[in-house]
Amino acid sequence: MQRTNNAALFIGLIQPSRNQIKLKISDTLLAKRSTQSVNIAYRLSLIAYRLSLIADQAKNGHLWLLSHFRARWLGKSTPLPIASPSFRRQWHSACIFNPSRNQFMAKDSPISPSADKAFAGHTPMMQQYFSIKADYPDTLVFYRMGDFYEVFFGDAEKAARLLDITLTKRGNSGGEPIAMAGVPFHSLEGYLAKLIKLGESVAICEQIGDVATSKGPVERKVLRVVTPGTLTDTALLSDKTESMLLAVHQGARNTCGLAWLSVTQGEIHLAQCANDELSSWLLRIAPSELIYNVDVSSSFEQRLKAQRCTVTARPAWQFEAALGQRCLLEQLEVASLASWNAQDLGDAHAAASALLGYAEHTQGRNLPHVRGLQVWRSGELIELPLNTRRNLELTQTLRGEDSPTLFSLIDSCITGMGSRALKSWLLSPRRDRSQASERLETIAYLREGTQQNLRAQLKGSSDVERITARIALRQVRPRELVALRYTLQKAEQLVPDHGACPALLAEIFTHLQPPKACEDLLARFVLDEPAALIRDGGVINHSCDEDLDELRGIQTNCDAFLLDLEGRERERTGITNLRVQFNKVHGFYIEVTQGQTAKVPDDYRRRQTLKNAERYITPELKAFEDKALSAQERALAREKFLYEQLLDQLQEFVPTLSRLARAIASLDALCALAERSLTLAWSAPSFAKEPCIDISAGRHPVVEARLAETGGGAFIANDCDMSSKSRMQIITGPNMGGKSTYMRQIALIVLLASMGSYVPAASCRLGPIDAIHTRIGAADDVANAQSTFMLEMTEAAQILHSASPHSLVLMDEIGRGTSTFDGLALAGGIAAYLHNKTQAFTLFATHYFELTEFPVQHHGAVNRHVSAIESGADIVFLHHIEPGPASKSYGIAVAKLAGVPQAVLSHARHALSALEAQQTQGQAQVDLFAPPPEAVITEQSAVERALVTIDPDALSPREALEALYRLKRLSIAA
Repeated sequence: MQRTNNAALFIGLIQPSRNQIKLKISDTLLAKRSTQSVNIAYRLSLIAYRLSLIADQAKNGHLWLLSHFRARWLGKSTPLPIASPSFRRQWHSACIFNPSRNQFMAKDSPISPSADKAFAGHTPMMQQYFSIKADYPDTLVFYRMGDFYEVFFGDAEKAARLLDITLTKRGNSGGEPIAMAGVPFHSLEGYLAKLIKLGESVAICEQIGDVATSKGPVERKVLRVVTPGTLTDTALLSDKTESMLLAVHQGARNTCGLAWLSVTQGEIHLAQCANDELSSWLLRIAPSELIYNVDVSSSFEQRLKAQRCTVTARPAWQFEAALGQRCLLEQLEVASLASWNAQDLGDAHAAASALLGYAEHTQGRNLPHVRGLQVWRSGELIELPLNTRRNLELTQTLRGEDSPTLFSLIDSCITGMGSRALKSWLLSPRRDRSQASERLETIAYLREGTQQNLRAQLKGSSDVERITARIALRQVRPRELVALRYTLQKAEQLVPDHGACPALLAEIFTHLQPPKACEDLLARFVLDEPAALIRDGGVINHSCDEDLDELRGIQTNCDAFLLDLEGRERERTGITNLRVQFNKVHGFYIEVTQGQTAKVPDDYRRRQTLKNAERYITPELKAFEDKALSAQERALAREKFLYEQLLDQLQEFVPTLSRLARAIASLDALCALAERSLTLAWSAPSFAKEPCIDISAGRHPVVEARLAETGGGAFIANDCDMSSKSRMQIITGPNMGGKSTYMRQIALIVLLASMGSYVPAASCRLGPIDAIHTRIGAADDVANAQSTFMLEMTEAAQILHSASPHSLVLMDEIGRGTSTFDGLALAGGIAAYLHNKTQAFTLFATHYFELTEFPVQHHGAVNRHVSAIESGADIVFLHHIEPGPASKSYGIAVAKLAGVPQAVLSHARHALSALEAQQTQGQAQVDLFAPPPEAVITEQSAVERALVTIDPDALSPREALEALYRLKRLSIAA
């Protein structure tokens, strides 16, 4: 209670105003600087200021003091305080000059008087910069100065290193030279793209005041913060990839709360999971930027920092469950989260609190277009672990390239929105088959011919989703609005006039009704070919505004006036070569050559002297200049005003445009799947309630497409019949025979069917699937000190712990990274565990022929082998899967195909023969390193020597007969 009383001493003024209470720290009490009192006041002030940063961005200012602050300092519920301007100045000083400035409430030291003195020692402009920089201590601040964005001090050194730009020192401030670097304003986007790829965040500080009327430094303000997870600019975004921001909150009971969104998408996602499930969620979300509570455990923090994205710690008080729930209610404009069954997700609410606050902070405003919520729960999606995504090459090849992959094959979408939707479907298939069944029904309908017309109409469509988000954030460019108008016109033609259609398609068509009023508004306000940026003018349409038309008229009539004035002045002065001209530096002028200056009238005032001419101004021309230049400035100001009015009016269409964008994206993705199914000759899968994977004439879609492109021949199709009675296949056969391709194609067919796509098979019948696990390939992880075998066993352990009777498991040559007996023992144990314990559908490829005896004792397993034909020392791979075990591995034949030297092959054949003899006859241990016995060299006979000299093609009939008799004589003599 004593602490509460002490804190109360330093509340100078508590004044209710519009549902919030402003708390002002008394400057007088701060000046006392007594030990305990000032420490408490300083801490209170620091908290108040930090909270005020959020309050500035909060909708209607309806934020409440956090429970942490209530409990520690006030001891009761009090609305959010706002720091006084006086304290903000002192806090800025402390942030800049205090070594512990980046530690929130790290020390009990009060603000030093020397901080104010040091702050005052800087130039007014640098004081302004420091005040702005204090709000963004961990962010590069691009500070607009004329035609450049400048960075100073530590930011300058960092930017120069990352961007390879010149670092200079210019002038002095506070007794020290100012380190600085800069980039031209018109090149900003290119530099931003480079910084974003490096994981950096940038605060864009613009000049918002009038240079001509400003006393001291022109007013500046950070208008947006560009971070990897909150990108909205199309120049910084990939058409086919979302920029995802994720907030993670570590719960109290071994749980995690997750909240994520794409600022351009307009939908918040929530999930709660156990700590051991976090990795799979992070993989599924694939965030570009991750924020987390600074108070998490060190082990939890290390897991987050291991992610391949920008990771940032945020103050603990930003992760508040009650605050997060209120923010969600306000953001979604609802009274309850019960409609989504999300009212009890406390950890997710805490994450949402930080997520929305951070997103609003970076955009400099609230997010009016974010009106959707989707709640994800563990067990709803088919698990696709990292190894599965990598080994199946879903979106990237094993070399890290975007093509050829499964996604690159099926993505024939016309729009970026469609591609992003399709990728989401591929990577997040649901266990529930209702959604996949709806898509399959729709694809079947579109295959009848509708998809061709729809795809033709979609060509040239703009990215409505991202344009809508930029409208809501007031960041949209004029040409994007023109592109939106053309897309709205196209959307009117997308809804067919004929007959009934599947329910999913009918729902899409209901949202494909573009708002006519929005289209008309855009047509009325924006020119068909506007300037790239509103600051350049030439954006607002003619006849849209009378005042603007009048101002433009003055500029349009400028040339006519100048010609008229030039003619009149030539006649008045008698100077025939007199010219009336304009340039941006000196404005309007009358130019007279040096030889004619004697004829200049008295009312001419010299403006500029050149080598061969003089330039003058007259009262009439000066009056016109003032009017014309003023008209140009006023026209630009008027255009900016009208553009802001347009953005105001467009806000009401944001919800409708968001629904339209989602409808176009879904339609585009479905049409792409329909087109692919026709072009690639795929068939519709069917679903069963009982466990089964029944595939007839299945093909690997990517390999088949590559063979068709390169003329490599037809792909050999294979069947797969797995049920509750035969859950495991032990697959043997030669290297290069196609075992891995067969296994992968089964997994890809299962995945395609689960997402609701046609599949590369004659038929496919699929039971419930909850996960696809793979252990394929050999590689080490040097960075984490894991050998090839250790990595192999780690991946195998993860599968054994995770797989269930509804999982599909691919095991390729497990145990090969250690000795033969160890590897065989482990492979047998893993196969037995998968068969007996997990009972997962398992494709188990191996070169341990001892495992072909496994089905004898385990009746749920069967032998399969890849067929091949051996012709002498050569081998022909048939790539066909047949019942039963393989007879041999043909390893030496494969080595011959690879170009291994003949001496090595001979040595290997000898050793192999000896080993096989040892195994069958029980001989002594074979010396594997002994060279093969030398072949006995015999001298050629006379007949053989004679045969070598004969060229049958060069002999006449008579010579051939003589040669035959000669050979006969030689053979008799021998």
